[in-house]
Amino acid sequence: MSVRTDPDCLFCKIVAGAIPCEKLYEDDEVFAFADVNPQAPFHGLVVPKAHLATLDEFDDSGAELAGRLMLVAKTLAAERDLPGYRVAMNVNSEGGQVIFHAHLHVLGGRQMRGSLG
Repeated sequence: MSVRTDPDCLFCKIVAGAIPCEKLYEDDEVFAFADVNPQAPFHGLVVPKAHLATLDEFDDSGAELAGRLMLVAKTLAAERDLPGYRVAMNVNSEGGQVIFHAHLHVLGGRQMRGSLG
């Protein structure tokens, strides 16, 4: 299976193994690894292997992949016995996105402060 990648994308390089990481999970479509600048005791990043720059690039055909990303986030939390955790996705610069490869942040291991809604 050929996966669309961007040769200049940091996360594509991590998924390809060109940049080392602490791998947390991998299947045919999804890759997860530890954030190098953790914002909580546990901070994992869950990315599609295919290069999709932002959530805005997902369409109806990507609904299953979007669901897989969420289920992998749940799996990571369960494997670490996190009693609670936060899953967040920053979208575009205005939304705080820094790396333009769609990704979920999974944060836990401490009380999450502040309400998002």
